[in-house]
Amino acid sequence: MSEITLYGSPLSLYTGRARSYLIKTGEQYTETLPNSAYYEEHVLPKMGGRRSIPTIETEEGEVIRDGAAIIDHYEQRCGNEHTPNKPKQKLVSLLFDVIGSEGLLRPAMHYRWNFPEENSAFLQFHFETFVPANLAKKGLAEKRMNQMREAGRNFGAVPQTYALIETLYFELIQKLDVHFGNAPYLLGNKPSIGDFGLIAPLYGHLGRDPKPLSIMQSQAIRLYRWVERMNRPDLDMGEFSAQNRSYLEADEIPDTLIDVLKQLAIDFMPETKAACAYINTWIGQQNSLPPNTIAERGVGMCNFNVHGVSITALAQPYRFYLLSRTQQEFEKLDQSDKDDVLDLFAKCNMREIFDLKLDRQIGRHDNREVWL
Repeated sequence: MSEITLYGSPLSLYTGRARSYLIKTGEQYTETLPNSAYYEEHVLPKMGGRRSIPTIETEEGEVIRDGAAIIDHYEQRCGNEHTPNKPKQKLVSLLFDVIGSEGLLRPAMHYRWNFPEENSAFLQFHFETFVPANLAKKGLAEKRMNQMREAGRNFGAVPQTYALIETLYFELIQKLDVHFGNAPYLLGNKPSIGDFGLIAPLYGHLGRDPKPLSIMQSQAIRLYRWVERMNRPDLDMGEFSAQNRSYLEADEIPDTLIDVLKQLAIDFMPETKAACAYINTWIGQQNSLPPNTIAERGVGMCNFNVHGVSITALAQPYRFYLLSRTQQEFEKLDQSDKDDVLDLFAKCNMREIFDLKLDRQIGRHDNREVWL
């Protein structure tokens, strides 16, 4: 192969993460939907039995499933170009990767599926594109859309939580808007791993579906510029005076970003605590969980409270697979750097994040997340 093939969709939250990375790193790629005979015969058998996007076939013919694994592959090749090397910035970047991938699913699903008047025609068109030409597109698309609506409910987007979801989301995009009025990327003048994690929900769902797009363009213009910026090959930061390609000096985490993290902590922390407790109980109840057993995306429903509202959501081991990468980097620091990081995370109401660990680790085997 002469270039990368990215199997994904403009509609896909997780594809947005991998696509943005490939764009920003200048990788030559072709994006296509996973609906061809070639995909079924040559790519899917190498995906560990899980049909999901994004998946890439590399220039050498290797198949890599999952956005985190795709970015890891190319970061290792380019010397971790988008991973900050200062302690606080590295840990904040990795945390934003977790939150972008797992912590904004409720607003992403709410604003996609609970505004049919604005979104239905748009979604119907895109879901029909997934269906091969020789099949009944409309019926199969509607079946898949119904499955995704149910997934939204499983993430806690139900009528009794709608008002809370919308309040928290408006507060978040306003704080992000302030931050991106001062800096083109999360940590300065170049994108980090955290930017690629955060673009997943803020482009694939919230910066593209008609209802949330209209909100972002009218209520958070600078945030919308960042969404545009993350999908362009150059740095695209002409409105900023400094044009150097670098992270902020002296391991700085600006107050505007601390405000964003404090906002995210409001529901990310109680959900992560509840999911951790639930999954660890589940692990203890398993009679047999041999190494390389598939770690399914959900093992049951956990309950937690946010601002007095009870939320029930899927407890997902994958959140802790990503989070463990942040925790492992923290453990590599010397004590002085650990203290600085803990002080920072305490300011963000996220100090406990380094203690929330599963009783069994998760790794990767045969293109799948597995229990080690």
